[in-house]
Amino acid sequence: MFDTVYFDGAYKSKSEVNISPDDRGFLFGDGAYEVVVAYKGRYFRKREHLERLNHSLRGLRITGIDAFSLEPILDDLMVKNMVGSADVTAYIQITRGVTERKHAFPSSDVAPTVFVRLMPVVRDPSFKTGVSVITVPDTRWSRCDIKSINLLPNCLANQLAREAGCIEAIFVRDGVVLEGTLSSFFAVFNGVARTAPKSNYILAGVTRQAALDICQREGIPCSEEPIYMTDLANAEEMFITGTTREIAPIIQIDGKPVGSGQPGPFVRRLAELYRMQAEAATTNAHSA
Repeated sequence: MFDTVYFDGAYKSKSEVNISPDDRGFLFGDGAYEVVVAYKGRYFRKREHLERLNHSLRGLRITGIDAFSLEPILDDLMVKNMVGSADVTAYIQITRGVTERKHAFPSSDVAPTVFVRLMPVVRDPSFKTGVSVITVPDTRWSRCDIKSINLLPNCLANQLAREAGCIEAIFVRDGVVLEGTLSSFFAVFNGVARTAPKSNYILAGVTRQAALDICQREGIPCSEEPIYMTDLANAEEMFITGTTREIAPIIQIDGKPVGSGQPGPFVRRLAELYRMQAEAATTNAHSA
């Protein structure tokens, strides 16, 4: 499904893509990626995702490409794959390019490797009914604001969650609860949703920001401030946010129920408002 991809200047079948063994993404994990969701064939918050990709490229000092130059490619892949009104995600990966294996950067005339593909959106039913998570020590590097393709610590933590029968692992650094392996984390205390403030220790989640924007617009109490492990026992509700997970309630953490053990009123309302925003943006895009 969605077999046509973009790779280094050409549209081709995914099976025709050949990655050089000298590509720095393959050798060093030297690259960045981004995932953009499209509802009914229309991208949602595409600009924010591309801005974040540019932030990652700047952080890695990968030059020779601007994320916004990929907009026509994202649109062309919709047409070439005959997406129609389906919900899909676009996966974008950019590495520093192909060169001999040396740790230092290659010369500036080495072109980045660019790969873009579409994938169907597969949503776990628990994203609505409630998910279980575990907490794990944060073993990642200190530039988590860069959406790097080097995701080994995330993979190891996510595997621990799966082995525990959970859907996500939440990173904790020095007693501070930060984010999930592929999601942002929120907890509700006394009716106020809190999430870790932006820093080099978390990724600036696009859906995280959408949730904060909704809260501000609707007068729903929220704040960006540290959440400590010692706070979690007092949380009334918890939830994670992500591009394909949207707003997913957490009903169990480290084997203990959160609140009543069911999605609470705060997260139910926020999830409904988020879905309304996504549908409205899609409708406006179709009528524009």
